[in-house]
Amino acid sequence: MTEQKKQSNNILVQGSILAAASLIVRFIGMIYRIPMTAILGEKAIGYYNIAFEFYDIALLLSTYSLPLAVSKLVSARAVQGQHRNARKVFTLSLGFGIVVGSIAMSVCYFGSELFARAIHQQGVILPLKVLAPTILVFSIMGVIRGYFQGYGNMVPTAISQIIEQIINAAVSVGASYLLLRHYVGNPNRLSYGAAGGTLGTFVGAVASFLSLLVIYAIFHGTFGKLIEAEKIASEGNPDHSHERPSYVLRLIILTVIPVVVSQTVYQLSGTVDTLIFNRVLRAKGFNDDIRATWWGIYSGKYKLLTTVPVAVASAMGTAIVPGLIAEYVRGHRDAMREKVAVAVKFNMIIAFPCAVGMSVLSGPILRTLRFWTDSNVLARNLIQLGSISIVFFAFSTITNGILQGINRLYVPVVHSAIALIVHAATLWFLLRYTNMNAYALMICNVLFAFIVSVLNWRSVCRYLDYRQEITNTFFMPLVASIFMGVSTRFVYDFLHLRLSASVSCVISILFAIPVYFATLILMKAVTKEEILGMPKGALIVKLLTKCKLLR
Repeated sequence: MTEQKKQSNNILVQGSILAAASLIVRFIGMIYRIPMTAILGEKAIGYYNIAFEFYDIALLLSTYSLPLAVSKLVSARAVQGQHRNARKVFTLSLGFGIVVGSIAMSVCYFGSELFARAIHQQGVILPLKVLAPTILVFSIMGVIRGYFQGYGNMVPTAISQIIEQIINAAVSVGASYLLLRHYVGNPNRLSYGAAGGTLGTFVGAVASFLSLLVIYAIFHGTFGKLIEAEKIASEGNPDHSHERPSYVLRLIILTVIPVVVSQTVYQLSGTVDTLIFNRVLRAKGFNDDIRATWWGIYSGKYKLLTTVPVAVASAMGTAIVPGLIAEYVRGHRDAMREKVAVAVKFNMIIAFPCAVGMSVLSGPILRTLRFWTDSNVLARNLIQLGSISIVFFAFSTITNGILQGINRLYVPVVHSAIALIVHAATLWFLLRYTNMNAYALMICNVLFAFIVSVLNWRSVCRYLDYRQEITNTFFMPLVASIFMGVSTRFVYDFLHLRLSASVSCVISILFAIPVYFATLILMKAVTKEEILGMPKGALIVKLLTKCKLLR
């Protein structure tokens, strides 16, 4: 196997580790929403989700970009053997993260009342104040995660994410229940319940941070050996680079700013949606309870479920950046194109069946997760019609990572800004002049991701002189997904005549997975060499050979 292939396979391995962790995290997130929704109800869940919209923006502006920025800078130095400079990036980034995290924490805490007045939802104040300290914790965690990712190690991030979500789930459910029970009769009871949910986020972040400290202590000696080896190798070498702290700090800021702006604009659609949705519908006479309920269904069910598969794209985007930076520094454009091809194909193979499966089993999935109520025909319809957003968000996410990995940091900013303007204008028009209400949110969510996908892909092709293979990357996964969707729905309807909705749904999903991949392999959309490059690829090939699916 060539070195280029090995490096591409390593991206798949590291990306798969992070993707698996992300999917576990999202799965836990869905599971604990079942008791939380039952405990809090739609209105309090609406407060909880609206508080996160503002918190997410504060997090994006201060800390969300730090893992990627640190990863880029560390990777560029590690590939050249400059481990002391990589350590400087780490230590100075910690200081930077503490400063900006503290500022964002203060803005989130003291600006909660202003935000609540702007959207006419006073119930979000308390949960938002409880969330505020989490930003500082994530600032520090982001730097540590980025340091490991810069060396191509996604395991610490994966472990800490799982620990974070487990603690988050337990505390969120418990605190929501206890606070609602304690404040019975209090007019702000639902706000206190939502605050219980946000308390779980803070406690989970603290637990994750402690786990990262332990992992860093374990690896500290390894990093020290790399630095010592560099010192020995650089003795008597006057050309060896020693970057001044002021220069490194300037690089950190110059790297963080475009990533921050890009991520912020990319994610800002949620806050824009909140403001436009509440203001326009309030002017049309819809009261706070109706608006909070509709928002809770859209954000707590449609967006929650459709963003789960996008975790794979986010993980692959994170994993591909250090590898692209390394090849960019070496000037290996063919290797860069190989990595892009592998990452995009892997993402589409996952995104298409998730979108189709989510659409055909939307109602059963909602029932299985206990998200179904008589009023939630709306949630089912949103997922059925809007599940295509999974493909577009997966594609736009991975292409964002690619553009950032080749140092085109401002390109995703421009594309996301264009998409956001079109998104906001379309949402306002649909809410103001039609009765689509929550459906308008879904339509504009899909529109935003579609525009970013198209613009990003044009840029990737232009900057890398790249042409993506179409048939096996897009067309075959779509055809296999449609076949899987039709057969899976038939199996579900047959089973549901005899079994409960939940049991039928689980069996149907377990049936869908092998059907999809078997169809994909029989269509020769995936080669034996590509499977060998995946985690446990040799074992998978052995099993497929025994099943006569491979020769």
